[in-house]
Amino acid sequence: MNYAFIFAIILLLLAAWYAWRYYRLRQGVNEYASRVQGREIDTNIRELENLSGAVTSLLSTFNLQRSTLESERSRLATVLDQITDGVLIADEVGLIQFANPAAGRLFQFGDPIHHSITEVVRNHQLVEAWRRCQQTRQMQSESVELPTRHQYLQLVVIPDKHSSGSLLLAQDLTRLRRLETVRRDFVSNLSHELRTPLASLKALAETLQEGALEDPPAARRFVDQIQIEVDALTQMANELLELSRIESGRFALDRSPVAASDLLLSASRRMQVQAERANIALRVECADDLPEVQVDSQRLEQVLVNLIHNAVKFTRPGGEVVLLAAAADSGVRFAVRDTGIGIPAEEVSRIFERFYRVDKSRAGSGTGLGLSIAKHIVEAHGGKIWAESVEGQGSTFYFMIPQ
Repeated sequence: MNYAFIFAIILLLLAAWYAWRYYRLRQGVNEYASRVQGREIDTNIRELENLSGAVTSLLSTFNLQRSTLESERSRLATVLDQITDGVLIADEVGLIQFANPAAGRLFQFGDPIHHSITEVVRNHQLVEAWRRCQQTRQMQSESVELPTRHQYLQLVVIPDKHSSGSLLLAQDLTRLRRLETVRRDFVSNLSHELRTPLASLKALAETLQEGALEDPPAARRFVDQIQIEVDALTQMANELLELSRIESGRFALDRSPVAASDLLLSASRRMQVQAERANIALRVECADDLPEVQVDSQRLEQVLVNLIHNAVKFTRPGGEVVLLAAAADSGVRFAVRDTGIGIPAEEVSRIFERFYRVDKSRAGSGTGLGLSIAKHIVEAHGGKIWAESVEGQGSTFYFMIPQ
């Protein structure tokens, strides 16, 4: 019995010992698991923080790049909206995907987008240039004159290297064409104006050499004619130099307050004798209460004299030339009105060009520079000059001088 009791006590002690060992082992495992789990959570938190920082950095970089692209796109859109050259982008079949405002104005088409190039351009030569570009994938250029629109256009077609579409650039060369025409006319007219007096001088000199010197009365007439031709050449050279100085801005205006009536009366007195010789009445109509104008009186009188000279030259005997001045919204408007032969309507816009003459057969003497000089002098004063005319009934030349 005692052995059984002792054995039971030993079993209980062993069971208690194993229970205590199990409890200690479980507690150690739990403590280790807690430590490991804490380290993993900390690691995960740090990784998430790093990932969050990277994402934030990427978003910041993306937003900066997007802002830069938006700024560049806005700047490019502004440039395309403001430039005077037309810009069109067409796809491979010729439908326009983009057009700036200038393109619509150049081709006189409201909204070219989603319309074909044929519809917008309406010129077979320009359409053929686009087709050649599509076939060869090489840049093409074509210049055409459009008489119905009074335009001279140049179209450059550039293939898009990243697609099958193309970029079309349209330029309005009308003004350059006009300037080229004016340049050619200037050279031609100058050559003509120089050739006439030079030919006269050569003929007079040859006549004197061939024996006219032996005839004093004839020699004197020839010498007088030589003097006239030399004076004409001198006047032309002086007017060309004057025009060159004015156009280059190498002349100064000596401004002072002047009454409009004084300018008209002074110019009228200078041209009175010439008008009387031509049997033309020359009179002045001007109110005394007009405001004074701040002008170079000598230069402005030169303008009036040039206009009166032309009016007298192209008015038949018995006609009339009237000088007028009236108050206008922004200053004083001067006018020279005649009852002469008038100017054809299609010629009025060109009469202020250098050497331009409406009809060389009836132009008489002169260099053809007077109206051009007058135009530049008026514009140097900040004003403008223009003409109105009815062929066969007379002309009126106006110029406005700001007050």
